[in-house]
Amino acid sequence: MRMMFRWLIRLTGGLIVLVVLAVIGVYFLASRSLPDYDKVLTVKGLSSQTEIVRDNANVPHIFASTDADVFFGLGYAHAQDRLWQMITMRRTVQGRLSEVFGPRTVEVDKIMRRFGLYNLARSSVAAQDARTTMALESYTAGVNARLEEVNRDALGRGAPEMFLFNAPISPWSPADSIAMGKLMAVQLSGHLAAEVRRARTSLVLPQEEMIADILPDVPGPGLAALPDYASLVPGTSARQVAAVAERAPDPFEPVHPMIFAGASNAFAAAPNRSASGGTLLANDPHLGFSAPTIWYLARMELSSGGVIGATIPGIPSILTGRSQRLGWGLTSSYLDDQDILIEELNPENPQEYRTPDGWKRFETRKTIINVKDAAPITLTLRWTDNGPVLPGSRYNLGQVTPPGHVAALSWTALSDRDTTLGAGIRLMGAQTVEQAIEATRDHVAPAQNLTLADADTIAMKLIGAMPARDPAHDSQGRLPALGYKAQNRWQGILPVSRNPEFLAPAGGILGNTNNKIIDRPFPDHVSFDWGDTQRVHRWQLLMQSRQVHTRDSFIEAQLDTVSFTARSLLPLIGRDLWFTGEAAAEGTPERLRQDALALLADWNGEMNEHLPEPLIYNAWLQALQRRLIADDLGPLAAEFDHIQPVFIERVFRDIDGAAEWCDIRRSTPVETCSDVARVALDDALVWISERYGGNLESLRWGDAHQATHDHQTLGEVPVLRYFVNIRQSTSGGDNTLNRGVTRGAGANPFENVHGAGYRGVYDFADPDSSVFVTSTGQSGHPLSRHYDDLGELWRRGEYIPMSLDIGLARAAAVGITTLRPRP
Repeated sequence: MRMMFRWLIRLTGGLIVLVVLAVIGVYFLASRSLPDYDKVLTVKGLSSQTEIVRDNANVPHIFASTDADVFFGLGYAHAQDRLWQMITMRRTVQGRLSEVFGPRTVEVDKIMRRFGLYNLARSSVAAQDARTTMALESYTAGVNARLEEVNRDALGRGAPEMFLFNAPISPWSPADSIAMGKLMAVQLSGHLAAEVRRARTSLVLPQEEMIADILPDVPGPGLAALPDYASLVPGTSARQVAAVAERAPDPFEPVHPMIFAGASNAFAAAPNRSASGGTLLANDPHLGFSAPTIWYLARMELSSGGVIGATIPGIPSILTGRSQRLGWGLTSSYLDDQDILIEELNPENPQEYRTPDGWKRFETRKTIINVKDAAPITLTLRWTDNGPVLPGSRYNLGQVTPPGHVAALSWTALSDRDTTLGAGIRLMGAQTVEQAIEATRDHVAPAQNLTLADADTIAMKLIGAMPARDPAHDSQGRLPALGYKAQNRWQGILPVSRNPEFLAPAGGILGNTNNKIIDRPFPDHVSFDWGDTQRVHRWQLLMQSRQVHTRDSFIEAQLDTVSFTARSLLPLIGRDLWFTGEAAAEGTPERLRQDALALLADWNGEMNEHLPEPLIYNAWLQALQRRLIADDLGPLAAEFDHIQPVFIERVFRDIDGAAEWCDIRRSTPVETCSDVARVALDDALVWISERYGGNLESLRWGDAHQATHDHQTLGEVPVLRYFVNIRQSTSGGDNTLNRGVTRGAGANPFENVHGAGYRGVYDFADPDSSVFVTSTGQSGHPLSRHYDDLGELWRRGEYIPMSLDIGLARAAAVGITTLRPRP
């Protein structure tokens, strides 16, 4: 027995030693890829010495005697800190994720191959002007210099993820950077999905008035009524519309529902509305959260002057930021840049489709998707005159495509002469608002609202290619239409002069919260679907509540968490419930309802993470909408998983008879809207009690509304996920200026999954007092102290200095990398 005990001790001790050695070994290998920021390195591709000075937030300040060498330095810095992110994004747009991740990413690869964006990016290289070509080639050389260094010095394969998902890394190329912009166009485009949802809703709800309720036009002058979808595309019916099985979204999926297809805030003040007499500009673009964030802060000292702001690794330009004389910010324009065309197949030859001139063969090409640990997949790609053919399994296209037809996509991003990146390069050299507008004339996709401020004036311009549609288009681009009809096909691209532009507004304030920016008749309309009908009201109030603004008042607006939606809807849905009847007994459902109503009655609509009211409000509205639409939309109701404020307002104000949604058709009684509101509140309180307990005062919105900055590849790995995922309790909500879009469905419907990963406020009375921040940190390496060091500042609504003063950068530098040309 004693000998057995001794052997057990020896075995246990041996196992502990092996585990410790394994942990040390893994840490050693992973830490080898931690960048050394304080070094001198000789590299090829440089013409002169280049310095990368990293300040105490690890923001690189890049200095060289030529612009080419500055772009080289940015490529090197991106590859130092975000190599894994860059190569994963490249694989996504190439449709080559499955070579590394196996069958789980096959569907992503299939759709990206069908779009063909990477081939279009390669063709677009020849369309770039001389300066853009220089920037692309120099940036590429900088990325590849880091790859060469990693291979030569055995620097942990460049990123710790490479040990788990090992695959050869091919050199970077100029086409890769152009492709990154096209990938952003995928993530920021939602009109395809919106068209299909509207068509499916039309099939389920044949009453035109009900469609206008659940999918309303943005308030304001409207348009003539559209025909129902079944009459546009014969052969479709409500029988085709089915429930879509809920599945967890893959972190690699670049195709998002419209609510996640980009948003943002940007606003500016002219000198006459600024306390300091200088212009002000604030910008916070909204994208899906991840660890690391998509944004990377950088400063480049170009021959035209210093520029500083937010970049995206893989793209050699400051996308939102400032120079000494000019600031620029981006918001999603919601331009309708996508149309689905239903192509009729030749019944005698399915390799042909119908055109205005008769039958025509599809352009076809085979492609092979190599899948790790599985057999390769051969895919036949088909294109029509209108664009690539998409499968019925994506976007629910099969439910709106009749037998004997296929769906093709027209989309501005499908350009083989894409000069978007060149517009960004030229923008960095602009010194005035007018020069900036001229510099971005060749921007193609994704379309953006560009907000500008120079020393004297402010402006906003929609940049991006606007499709030219026939005024006789059957659906005006709001629904899929038959592709063989000439009037449904695009007529080219509108002249840039038709893009909306607002220069030096008389009121001295302009901005965009993805709201409707212009009211022009079709086909000059820009869009029928906009990203915001709510935040803009709060923004207007904050902007007009002061005669003059300051940097701090712009920060206050950027961080504002008061919900206009809550303030406007709660009095409507609760008007017959407030303070009615006698007090109910403690512990009864009636008493719980009264307690909840009492809390909401005293609430000012602030979506503060420490308060219980935002959770009660959101749960109530979600339960209410579910009860309103479930019996009318059937299985389609599950896809309306975010609160539709305009719909609920229409119902409770009974606009055009919308109160009929309150009656549950499958029940004998005729329910009123007050009945449904009361029952929905009970539903919400039951859910809250089961999930968080019945003590309403102890609830915290932040417990439900946690920001989910999850690592794309390691975020689901047991144990590791606790080290690589960044979770933060956050304020705000779907419709606050400090926007935190909720998941909407699943076990944690109020998780904050989408919001302002970058915030910047620029003050041109004192440019170096400008500030910015991102939601995680500069490094993509989980072992780096810069992996999440900015995240807590971001959560608390704090910023770091955004200065072009080299002395400040050097004063607290975490390292200076000196790159010298190799003879």
